[in-house]
Amino acid sequence: MTVKLIRMWSGEDVIADITEETEDSIVITDPIVAVPSPQQGNIAFAPWSPLLQKDEIEITKKYVVYIGNPQEEIIEQYKSMFGKISTPTKKLII
Repeated sequence: MTVKLIRMWSGEDVIADITEETEDSIVITDPIVAVPSPQQGNIAFAPWSPLLQKDEIEITKKYVVYIGNPQEEIIEQYKSMFGKISTPTKKLII
């Protein structure tokens, strides 16, 4: 799973699993978008395109401002939402 933050020209911050990348486009699965939370200072996540009925979405790179790595907490939350197996990221000392 390659979880990335994709900043769109529209201003949206999309978190998704990039499954394929070419010179002109990227293919993503399970895209979510950051939205303001009712609790001040927090964010929540919602489906990026809730009416689209596809497993994969191809995006033309001309609509992308940048692609980067989201914060580690965001990646963990994304993987808990969409990952097949949830594994702890911190090791415990016993």
